[in-house]
Amino acid sequence: MFQSFEVTARPEQGPPRLAALRTELERERLDGFIVPRADAHQGEYVAARDGRLAWLTGFTGSAGFCVALRNVAGVFVDGRYRTQVKAQVASDFTPVPWPDVSLSAWLKQQLPDGGKVAFDPWLHSAGQITATRAELQNCGIELVPSDNLVDRIWSDQPPPPMNPVKVHPLEFAGESAESKVSRLASALARNGRSAAVITLPDSIMWLLNIRGSDIPYNPVAHGFAILQADGHVDLFMAAKKLNGMDEHLGPRVSIHEPDAFLNAVAALEGAVQVDMGTLPQAVADVLGDRAVDGGDPCARPKACKNEAEIAGSAAAHLRDAAAVIETLCWLDAQPPGSLTETQVVTRLEENRRRDNALQDISFDTIAGTGPNGAIMHYRVTEETDSRLEDGHILVLDSGGQYLDGTTDITRTIPIGTVGDEEKTCFTRVLKGMIAMSQLRWPVGLAGRDIECIARAPLWAAGQDFNHGVGHGVGAYLSVHEGPQRLARVSHVPLEPGMILSNEPGYYREGAFGIRIENLLVVEEAPALPGADPERAMLCWRTLTYVPIDRRLIVVDMLTSAERDWLNAYHRDVAEKVRPRLSHAAQLWLDAATAPL
Repeated sequence: MFQSFEVTARPEQGPPRLAALRTELERERLDGFIVPRADAHQGEYVAARDGRLAWLTGFTGSAGFCVALRNVAGVFVDGRYRTQVKAQVASDFTPVPWPDVSLSAWLKQQLPDGGKVAFDPWLHSAGQITATRAELQNCGIELVPSDNLVDRIWSDQPPPPMNPVKVHPLEFAGESAESKVSRLASALARNGRSAAVITLPDSIMWLLNIRGSDIPYNPVAHGFAILQADGHVDLFMAAKKLNGMDEHLGPRVSIHEPDAFLNAVAALEGAVQVDMGTLPQAVADVLGDRAVDGGDPCARPKACKNEAEIAGSAAAHLRDAAAVIETLCWLDAQPPGSLTETQVVTRLEENRRRDNALQDISFDTIAGTGPNGAIMHYRVTEETDSRLEDGHILVLDSGGQYLDGTTDITRTIPIGTVGDEEKTCFTRVLKGMIAMSQLRWPVGLAGRDIECIARAPLWAAGQDFNHGVGHGVGAYLSVHEGPQRLARVSHVPLEPGMILSNEPGYYREGAFGIRIENLLVVEEAPALPGADPERAMLCWRTLTYVPIDRRLIVVDMLTSAERDWLNAYHRDVAEKVRPRLSHAAQLWLDAATAPL
């Protein structure tokens, strides 16, 4: 099994650590300190050194934060983690349903007489701090920058990662770094910007056609960059990571140590493009009114994959499908009660490792059986490892990081004889997944405009799920990639080349979970007879080819069109993947893809 490098903490470790943090609050005469799950680069994933939220509270979700006041400590989590947080934090911490309850509203309730709440300005974006300060106006509560109080008490905090960087080959990147830099620099100049500040690691990796390993499962290296409008790049990254990279980076890229970054920002002249949603407040304070919120210049170009990136992703998905199908074949041959979640995870990761192009898994494999499946981002541990018992359904969500693409797939599998209610819910989820897969939509629509398509069958039954329908996916980069999403909060128009997941689900706490996930790429839709010629449309092309379990489908709930889609999908699965399989898996696939 691939090793996990994330910080973890047992619930009983939280109270003494919280007490130590409160001692620091008293010493500094502060009323509270905010502990986000973030680092100075403002990406979604963090290295072990930056796992402050998990170290303090025990909560290991990929989003959330803690606000430690002198008499209460709130752990703010969204709908994905409201079951998980209950199991991971001690009673000294109070889960807060976020964003239903905002940080400002909670602070006003907890500090009615006002107070000073500190934050590390490197760990919060300028947009976050500006918005929260505006909401706290005239209530006596002040947000004040501070050094990191958790770092003061974390005696064995891991060191910063210093892993080597490697070149991402042009055959997979599809465009040279020189071309990318020139293209983006020209856009800055046209818009009257002297430079752009880039803090997101995946943006820097994409721009310079390099990859790293500073964060588990994500091929990125920590660093900052300034893209100048004249086509020069200043890269602020530890030199020891970049040994042997001079020829690849070339004369357009100047390398500096990270501690030179703020001084270089201070020396910039003219309008500087930034993304206030990811720019650390510490950098915004230095830029002042020179900062222009024009977004990360790499975000949209990175999201719109070129032909080489799409072809690589498609190829990676076919090889990945073979590994998943071999695992499902093996799983079906085991009697109920004979396997644990850990054994399933291990077998799947072993099958993926047979591909020499695999660099790592793309996230901790989720294998949740029975009630564990209702924990959306469940991660098996020694304490929670459960047997796959008769009547359970297993949620298996996994992916791989290949040199030519990033994969992410979820399948829900019955163990033994499964109840009718589970099958009914599964079929509703499947109907939503098919509806999204078949969708055509006008150019210009964003994820928020179409994500309800995947929820409609559940809504009709008074059901729903507390996560987005889909997220963007990188090209041998982060498995969660912005700015594109299929979510109610996403206003970014979908464009050709964007890769997103399609993963509706349903979760019944304490009982079972269901999720079905394929990755899709946005394409221009072919014209239809009678269509408005001036109304351009987009559609999806499926990248994931693994059977959807027929044993969980209530066939009578499907329309004829839905049955036709599923049968056609399964024909494609058999045609594309069968030659890559062992004889036993081929026989299993023949049965799994038989027409409904």
